[in-house]
Amino acid sequence: MTSFRPGLCSVTFRKLTPETIVELAAECGIAGIEWAGDVHVPPGQFDVARRVRYLTEEAGLTVVSYGSYIASPSDDEAAFALVLETAQALGAPNIRIWPGSRNRDSVTYSPQERLHTASLIRRMARQAANASITIALEYHPNSLTDDLASAQKLMAEIDDPNVFLYWQPRPGLPLDEALDELRAIGTETSHFHVFAWDSEKKRYPLSDQRAYWNRIFTEAPTTRWPGDRFAMLEFVRDDNPEQFRVDAAVFCQMLKEVQARPAGAS
Repeated sequence: MTSFRPGLCSVTFRKLTPETIVELAAECGIAGIEWAGDVHVPPGQFDVARRVRYLTEEAGLTVVSYGSYIASPSDDEAAFALVLETAQALGAPNIRIWPGSRNRDSVTYSPQERLHTASLIRRMARQAANASITIALEYHPNSLTDDLASAQKLMAEIDDPNVFLYWQPRPGLPLDEALDELRAIGTETSHFHVFAWDSEKKRYPLSDQRAYWNRIFTEAPTTRWPGDRFAMLEFVRDDNPEQFRVDAAVFCQMLKEVQARPAGAS
């Protein structure tokens, strides 16, 4: 069993300001935030990045990651260099990127396209390593990590110690399959994205899937990730701050209970 700190993906609240998000997160016991690059900290806006870093740290929170929208191979090393500089201004120790072109299934890639993508991600990872920043691949439908076999193959093709996987269940993934997936890929993972959706992407209160996530957190395997691990709430029902308050209370209590549980207990 491994322990997780409670986090939040700022993309959950695209319409809220960083100031409001920080205040909400601190109020709800959240320890760290992944800041989104599409709205809250756009690439190249270094003053914004420094301001958001200040707000986060002043509230006693951690900048967990820069949630970039770099998609390799659609984006090149020059685009990544700008994201990397922004992450440095933000004080982010990690950058999230999208593996493959956005909204493209892994089965549509030729072997040559996969190797080209892996090579580009590896070069990005080396750039990031020089700045002491890690890379994490989104684990997501319609990408090169849209199923276990493709994710495993991609990590082998990249073959770089500075590249990790996020993990989240595909919406509606049965618990037994999720646990099997984690046993197979878990050593490569860093942080988790947490939500309560069904296979139709309908959103529910986190309490409706508390038993599901309790098993996930309890049985998550140890990993090669060297730092603190965060489980980050993402996309609550109706994008509603009140729902987030309710979900965060359930979430933080669950993580405390899992951490306090004796090893081997379920």
